[in-house]
Amino acid sequence: MSKRPVNPADLAAPVGFAHAWLVEHGAQRQLYLAGQCGYDAAGKVAAPGDLVAQLDRALANIGCVLRDAGMTFADVVQLNFYVTSRDDYAAARREFGAVWRRHCGKHYPGMAMFQVVSLFDPEARIEVQGIAAT
Repeated sequence: MSKRPVNPADLAAPVGFAHAWLVEHGAQRQLYLAGQCGYDAAGKVAAPGDLVAQLDRALANIGCVLRDAGMTFADVVQLNFYVTSRDDYAAARREFGAVWRRHCGKHYPGMAMFQVVSLFDPEARIEVQGIAAT
């Protein structure tokens, strides 16, 4: 079995964490994705206050990590969404669906959503974390 961090050059350099860890055992590959917020390449929240835009950027960041590991969204088996407002999420469900389909098509892994008091970055409204496997 081998393990290696996955830190794409297109994303802000992580400090104190890895964007993901790829675990390989023979032909089996599992990618453990760190939480991604709507961060731009400089590591700043790209759209403060805009939950949908932050989801779009978070999924784009996850896509970057997946590509760097030789995977796609079709390989994602589980995602957790952490939002600071369930009500804001509920109000934006249709927009969320459009963003989801743009990144993931009709692939729906196991998912959970949690409302949290806050995220590490006070401007972040959503964080997405999960697992991919091949």
